[in-house]
Amino acid sequence: MSGPPTSADTGRGRFITLEGGEGTGKSTQQGRLAAWLRDQGLTVVETREPGGSPGAEQIRDLLVTGEAGRWDAMTETLLHFAARRDHFVRTIQPALAAGTWVVSDRFADSTLAYQGFGHGLGRAPVEALYRLVLDDFTPDLTLILDLPAQAGLDRARQRIGDSGAAEDRYESMDESFHERLYEGFRDIARREPGRCRLIDASGSEDAVAAAIRNAVADRFQDLSP
Repeated sequence: MSGPPTSADTGRGRFITLEGGEGTGKSTQQGRLAAWLRDQGLTVVETREPGGSPGAEQIRDLLVTGEAGRWDAMTETLLHFAARRDHFVRTIQPALAAGTWVVSDRFADSTLAYQGFGHGLGRAPVEALYRLVLDDFTPDLTLILDLPAQAGLDRARQRIGDSGAAEDRYESMDESFHERLYEGFRDIARREPGRCRLIDASGSEDAVAAAIRNAVADRFQDLSP
């Protein structure tokens, strides 16, 4: 059995995803993680879902704006995977092949949590679409920022109120939806402990960043926290 991968393995880049519900601080921590990886001498691409490529960004507009019930669960899931395929082919795959590390604010675990758990579509349809769109590709490491649903919603709604952001469709969904997706992310972490690390997101920005660095350094042993 081989040990954890290192940045020198095969010359291929590594794919790290940050997951979690609304208001968990993924975007902030993505930037801090990418900066730290660059300090380690790595070339890093920061990306996001939905989005991350021109075509996927167009689909993003359909998903994150408008009224909460504009799509049913299956339609949402198909839109997410359409965007994901374009993102994967045009951004993620070429970067990894070139030896670049990719840090993404959300990936397929969000679809399982939001549509599979939150909207009640279930695990099987999401997993079937995953295999069709991505085959056996998986992130090298997934960091799930863990914060109770109400605390995250309070943060997210404050941010939207301060900025006047239009991308508030998911934040406008009822609290029971957010409780289900919170449990969904924790279920994903329990089922895949080899890939996923659950990060307590309730502390300060610096404390969360330190926990993330430790988790990444533990996974990729030639990096130093």
